Amino acid sequence: MAEIKCENVVKTFGKVRAVDNVSLTVHDQEFVVLLGPSGCGKTTLLRAIAGLGLADSGRITIGGREVTYLPPKDRKISMVFQSYAIFPHMSVYDNIAFGLKMRKVDSAETERRVRSAAELLHIETMLDRYPSQMSGGQRQRVAVARAIAVQAEVLLMDEPLSNLDALLRLEMRAELKRLLAEINSTTIYVTHDQVEALSMGDRIAVMRDGAILQIDTPTRVYDMPADQFIGGFIGTPPMNFLVGEVRRENGQLKTYIGDFALTPAPVMTPLLNAYDGKPIVVGIRPENMDALNTPAEDALKVRVLVVEPLGSQNLLTIQVHGDVIKVSTHPDFNVAADSDIWLRFPADKIRWIDRDSGRALYPE
Repeated sequence: MAEIKCENVVKTFGKVRAVDNVSLTVHDQEFVVLLGPSGCGKTTLLRAIAGLGLADSGRITIGGREVTYLPPKDRKISMVFQSYAIFPHMSVYDNIAFGLKMRKVDSAETERRVRSAAELLHIETMLDRYPSQMSGGQRQRVAVARAIAVQAEVLLMDEPLSNLDALLRLEMRAELKRLLAEINSTTIYVTHDQVEALSMGDRIAVMRDGAILQIDTPTRVYDMPADQFIGGFIGTPPMNFLVGEVRRENGQLKTYIGDFALTPAPVMTPLLNAYDGKPIVVGIRPENMDALNTPAEDALKVRVLVVEPLGSQNLLTIQVHGDVIKVSTHPDFNVAADSDIWLRFPADKIRWIDRDSGRALYPE
């Protein structure tokens, strides 16, 4: 068992609270992604778990054993760094074998593990090469092979693909996901790339200002963000936000965006009752609106500013009462810039957000 537990972990640098009372549980053989913008504390938290930057307070356990203040070598972990950190003067074989030699594993077992790890990463024909003779993607594979060869209980990965170009990153993402499913490692993976997080993780922990705002499955983090920041951070393009006003008319609760009335899903009515006569933020993802070329009673008339054909979709930039939003349509949807279209907002796709706190409203 290699469950990782962080309890009320704090790490400060001067007056900056880089990790702010974070509690996190990563289950045995689970893949958890720490996602957030630069400076949110995700790498600092990973380094505290690794022992590369000791926590100021709190408690960290791995496999039920407290490791909060143990040196990295005693934590039974393996780590892959953003910069690869492989030795340029050593062959690929010696780089992969380095951790095993430090642990004084016998030569026969070292040979077996090096070749096994190299085969998993498809670099078994490159064991005699030096890093200078390899591409960036191949060097990254060497770093991952070195990490898995030691068969540590926990694998920690700090933005391992960020130095690769887009196509290679796509390739390596799939390779890593396949590999980690095979070795059944407990993995924490740090990234600021939401596509990596959504496509790879069993769960995503979204961080901001040293705190975890939400931890859930990729689908739920995307579809049901805990607050406006998460909705606006995740998604390409991200969630749209419009300010409306809740009003009760003829006994029915509606939200008005200008003169256009949205009727909330019945399940949301009890929560929205408290906002009667008050502003509220309406959040909806670009792909969740229905675009029409002709007027409809339940659709909002809007002006198209820009049309971007992207092959699999058209991305429209739309003006709504002075706000600019993005709408994703089918590539066959016929529309030109500076023309009018009509948008439907399916009630079950709208996310309602408290304007003051930024917190999303969900029924129990």
